[in-house]
Amino acid sequence: MELPWLGEHCSERTCKQLDFLPLKCDACGEVFCKDHIRYDDHKCSSAYKKNVQVPVCPLCHTPIPVQKGEIPDIVVGAHIDKDCKYNPAQQKQKIFTNKCVKPGCKRKEMMKLVCEQCGGSFCIKHRHPLDHDCKGSSQPISKAGQTYIDCSVQ
Repeated sequence: MELPWLGEHCSERTCKQLDFLPLKCDACGEVFCKDHIRYDDHKCSSAYKKNVQVPVCPLCHTPIPVQKGEIPDIVVGAHIDKDCKYNPAQQKQKIFTNKCVKPGCKRKEMMKLVCEQCGGSFCIKHRHPLDHDCKGSSQPISKAGQTYIDCSVQ
């Protein structure tokens, strides 16, 4: 060995390889070669400090906090029994439920567009009385048109 003062030996008892680019474990602080740097490879006793996994509820997909010493399965089960906001009916709710009542039209809208004269629910294309052949009154007039007629009569 020409340069024995360079590098460090792997801290793994079975390895002790001289490594010129040693890696320091961020949990226990010991030096390891590239083959033993993972927590499992050198059986790190301090891995629990860094290797923290947060379980996620399989129903509502919310992270569930687990305290030290608790079993994650039991904590997630308690969450499902008490705090879970999963609603199976909510997944099947349809957004576009307001069907246009004009014959031949199959469009659906998110918001209900009700004709003020006949009371029917229509799509955006047929929302005006002239567009759906309104039978509610003799003359289909908008609010602005009705205001104009009322002002001109006086």
